[in-house]
Amino acid sequence: MLTSEKIKEMAKEAGADIVGIASMDRFEGLPKEMDPRQIFPEAKSMIVLGFRILRGCFRGIEEGTWFTTFSLMGYGGIRWVFQPICLWKFTKIIENEGYEAVPIVDNFPWTNIDNLDPEFIGQDFINVNRTMYGEIEKYKGKWSKPVSVEKPAPDIFVPMKICAYLAGLGEIGYSGMFLTPEFGPRQRLAAIITDAPLEPDPLVEPGTICDRCMECVKECPAGAISEKEKVKIKIAGKEIEWGKVDFRKCSVAFHGGTKEFNPFIVTEEDERGFNEQPYTKSMFYKLSPILFDNRGIGGMRGCQIACFIHLEEKGKIKNIFKRPFRTKKPWKMK
Repeated sequence: MLTSEKIKEMAKEAGADIVGIASMDRFEGLPKEMDPRQIFPEAKSMIVLGFRILRGCFRGIEEGTWFTTFSLMGYGGIRWVFQPICLWKFTKIIENEGYEAVPIVDNFPWTNIDNLDPEFIGQDFINVNRTMYGEIEKYKGKWSKPVSVEKPAPDIFVPMKICAYLAGLGEIGYSGMFLTPEFGPRQRLAAIITDAPLEPDPLVEPGTICDRCMECVKECPAGAISEKEKVKIKIAGKEIEWGKVDFRKCSVAFHGGTKEFNPFIVTEEDERGFNEQPYTKSMFYKLSPILFDNRGIGGMRGCQIACFIHLEEKGKIKNIFKRPFRTKKPWKMK
């Protein structure tokens, strides 16, 4: 018989670092376009897996000398390689026990984002590449259509950080990043929905990890996180909120669109790409997103680095280290 304890043990053996379980009734109140019950109406449980981003993945960015590891190992490697392999292993174990298991990776290229309401849980759940150039209206209603009147159009968008919250893994911080007591913001998430009846984990009370220090706001190179405007939702009987994020600014900065934090600006042609598109125009830079999947030149300095530095200093996360991450003033390009 599968139990919650056994499930967690198997998930960690398959490669997950943290595991939480939600009962499917906790998703009541989500729009149909975001409700995982629309994928598997008979499902009884969602298992959410967290995969740590090594603190060492940020070291080269902190020093300003090595940007490959974060993009390759901390972002693309987890999202496109390790996470799917773990899900394959884990879902086979569940299905060997006679329960159906639907793997949901942290990747939604076919999501029907046109019909989502950005006011429900914020613009951050709308695909960045579409909103960046104002194309959401252009495609509205033309992406896909429902197979019947009672169903949402495919593919629904599964809000991974909401799933992680409902599985008791942690809370949503002010930056909008998901925070866990183990790693703070340093993880990527995946989920499985199954008809196996499992005991759900208790929810983490909002404010348990994030103390609203606002370091994420102060250190975001794009100024993308609002200090005053907030996104507020009510789910599973809890009211939660986080800062409103301008994801056009966020995406441009992440890909190196702020001069102060990008050492790969070598030509006048590169300069012209700033604040207009997420990639500069040099030959090297065009190759980088292909090779490393979303070249993270910006390094997530506010929402991840500043956040985990603060949480480590305050003793709020369990993954502790022999030495502090930051030992000198962070670099800026002149």
